Amino acid sequence: MKGYINLFDFTQKINYKNEILAGLTVAMTMMPESLSFAILAGFSPLVGLYAAFIMGLITSVFGGRPGLISGGAGATVIVLIALMQSHGVEYVFAAVALAGLFQILVGVFKFGKFVRLVPQPVMYGFVNGLAVVIFLSQLEQFKTVVNGEQVWLAGSELMIMAGLVALTIAVVVLLPKVTKAVPPSLVAIIVVSLIVLGFGIETKTVRDIASVSGGFPPFHIPIVPFDFSTLQIIFPYALVMGAVGLTEGLLTLNLVDEITGTRGDGNRECIAQGGANILNGFFTGMGGCPMIAQTLVNLSAGARARLSGIIASLTILMIILFGAPIIEVVPMAALTGVMFMVAIGTFEWVSFRIINKMPKQDVFVGILVAAITIYLHNLALAVLIGVIISALVFAWESAKRIRAHKTIDKNGVKHYKIYGPLFFGSVTAFADKFDIATDPERVVIDFSESRVADMSGIEALNKITEKYRKAGKKIHLTHLSPDCRRLLDNAQDVIEVNIIDDPNYHVAL
Repeated sequence: MKGYINLFDFTQKINYKNEILAGLTVAMTMMPESLSFAILAGFSPLVGLYAAFIMGLITSVFGGRPGLISGGAGATVIVLIALMQSHGVEYVFAAVALAGLFQILVGVFKFGKFVRLVPQPVMYGFVNGLAVVIFLSQLEQFKTVVNGEQVWLAGSELMIMAGLVALTIAVVVLLPKVTKAVPPSLVAIIVVSLIVLGFGIETKTVRDIASVSGGFPPFHIPIVPFDFSTLQIIFPYALVMGAVGLTEGLLTLNLVDEITGTRGDGNRECIAQGGANILNGFFTGMGGCPMIAQTLVNLSAGARARLSGIIASLTILMIILFGAPIIEVVPMAALTGVMFMVAIGTFEWVSFRIINKMPKQDVFVGILVAAITIYLHNLALAVLIGVIISALVFAWESAKRIRAHKTIDKNGVKHYKIYGPLFFGSVTAFADKFDIATDPERVVIDFSESRVADMSGIEALNKITEKYRKAGKKIHLTHLSPDCRRLLDNAQDVIEVNIIDDPNYHVAL
């Protein structure tokens, strides 16, 4: 079907050159981020690299769509810092595995579809906030440690770092105008690395962050008591980590769908992500989720198949096993420049162009989501607040749409034709439409242009029929669905049933 991808077809036509080069570029940009967040959380650097390898491989092969890159993401790691500090790394591994189980259940029961409830203003705020977070996180590379404290670079060190970053950005921007045969990010990393090595320039390298040399991820059952007390400790962290990972992952999947014009499988992505996190818990990885920055690097390099993600994860494993001496000499300035360009590419600049055309409440929601993402680094909370506010605004606007057209026919019967949805937000306005004291002896309320949406609406109908009864007047309710008729307690004898014209819908209980 047009617009969809065959998720199970591994024989699709693949541009191997693009996939391999994109995978190498993704690996180069993923490693420093995984290392940085592992160190920030107090883990061994290899715990971050193992997560990048395991997440990348499993989700690339079994995930919800080609082109999506997963790894040891900061969004999920930040959730685990408190657990690491209070109970240690073994409890973290147990929480990561439990989070994976939670994510699998979400996919099995097909709850991944609920990401569709995220409105576009929330998506704009989420993406723009994340772009700012990516940009600001790279400013840490312009700092150094002096007497145990981080201070900004100055003098020649600052000039060298800024110059190399500028050179990286220039290569990424200008190379596509010359050729698109190779990913500009990879070329930029290689060129800057060769310049630094060739001229013996003193600057920060990957080696200055941490050693990346190690062995294959070892199988390791978390050393924690397998009892209810342990579950009480790790369950809240696992639940939040799983929710954060799924939120960021499914939003990233939707973003890739928009970029590629295809549609992935959110529930399959949940299952793959959960399986990868379970393996992380038992192979000493810190867990993770899809990474929007690396995904955009992958797509900008021309990758559209699963191979690039597999190449990226295997490259990280090969670097851990054999290539550490080479990768450790890559200047951090080159990786910083690439991530700056990723941040610029991530930002939804179109949101500025259409801001004057958007409703004020949508603008407010977008800015709020972006602010929460930037200041709290909590993507799940930002999206949740944005969705709640958008839902409340929608309810308020829908409540104002309830109205009644009043007429009196030749027989002296007054007709109220209701327009708009009847639900918890509109019941007060609905009740105000009726002139019970001055109405004639017979009244008809027509719902052919309305819908009763919830139990609040049902209760409003019960109350209005009871008021007319007490006033000694006859009332008839027409064009109600069978569901409404069944739920009305005191109005069964005043409901007119028309099998042909009555609608058929369900009331939210």
